[in-house]
Amino acid sequence: MLDDLDDIHPLFHGAPSTTEFKKLRKRIVRNTREAIEQYGMIERDARWLVCLSGGKDSYTLLAILHELQWRGVLPVELLACNLDQGQPGFPATVLPDFLEEMQVPHRIEYQDTYSVVMDKIPEGRTFCALCSRLRRGNLYRIAREEGCSAVVLGHHRDDILETFFMNLFHGGRLATMPPKLLNEEGDLFVYRPLAHVAEADCAKFSNAMNYPIIPCDLCGSQDGLQRQQVKQILDTWEASSPGRRQVMFRALMNARPSHLLDPKLFDFEGLQRNKAEFEENALQPPRLR
Repeated sequence: MLDDLDDIHPLFHGAPSTTEFKKLRKRIVRNTREAIEQYGMIERDARWLVCLSGGKDSYTLLAILHELQWRGVLPVELLACNLDQGQPGFPATVLPDFLEEMQVPHRIEYQDTYSVVMDKIPEGRTFCALCSRLRRGNLYRIAREEGCSAVVLGHHRDDILETFFMNLFHGGRLATMPPKLLNEEGDLFVYRPLAHVAEADCAKFSNAMNYPIIPCDLCGSQDGLQRQQVKQILDTWEASSPGRRQVMFRALMNARPSHLLDPKLFDFEGLQRNKAEFEENALQPPRLR
């Protein structure tokens, strides 16, 4: 990757020149490109709504997608979008100023979903589920208004693993965030190009680039969330056995329905022995080896 100012996207101006950062950047680009190709995300001449919350993951997503587009390997149009949900103290000018400076096409949308969430959710309960539904509904609307074929989210490998274990521990099902999803109406894709990227890499990348991180004070600051509990479990496992997260993630890509218990995925009732071969072999004396 060339880092002359005339040869890179403005999102990468000022990137560290250290070998460590170059390896990190190359790894994230490779993992993202791998996910995009493996899960068939590219529709030529499509337009993507790239959702930008201001967190480390969405900044990483935005930068890497523009890197791939800049290099000519992502033939889609990118439109960044931030949904300002009316949270008290949200720095409303940070993202518009950043996107203008970085020369990134964007749309800033204001919808006060915060008041709705606070009105509907009893004190002491978590806001995440309702907040997510309201946010998703608005993003779908914006995508349609902008002629986009896909809503692109910044969920990474660790988000996918945590969701899997949340469903396992609390939902009674084997499911997680898919890298590619068709919405219920069937008119929009939902993509997660960072599906193979580790959260730690997103944090290192965005911090090294000094992007203006905006924390989520509505959902992420609540104590006792199931996701935080699962994250702590995974952190403990990773500390005792480095690399375990990646092993578990590979397991999600290597499902064997015949070795699970869901009769909707595998026809256990219709499973038959080869009776003729068994009966024929039963008449023959066993061979000595």
